[in-house]
Amino acid sequence: MVAIEVVQPGGTLLTVTEHGYGKRTEIDEYRVQSRGGVGIINISTSERNGRVVGVACVQESDELLLITQQGMIIRMPTNDVRAIGRATQGVRLIDVEVEDKVVSVARLVEKEDESDT
Repeated sequence: MVAIEVVQPGGTLLTVTEHGYGKRTEIDEYRVQSRGGVGIINISTSERNGRVVGVACVQESDELLLITQQGMIIRMPTNDVRAIGRATQGVRLIDVEVEDKVVSVARLVEKEDESDT
């Protein structure tokens, strides 16, 4: 297990792997597990994409921050990550060197205007 997320209606589940691949999947594609369930495959891991490093429940307006072991940071809109099926390998999000790997993913939410309160 890598992470646990509280999901929100209309959101998608973002998954990022250590070799810079990731994907968004609609929450509706995951069935509810009951006691004694054996789990659900979220992403197909392989030599190409590596292990999962982070999972986040994201909205269309959010941004992502990907951080590598050697200190490379990339900020990107959530909409740039293609929404695809549940048991797929994902698409390249960040081009990492052979000796580098993604170690963290963070969701950035646009700050609400304080005049609304």
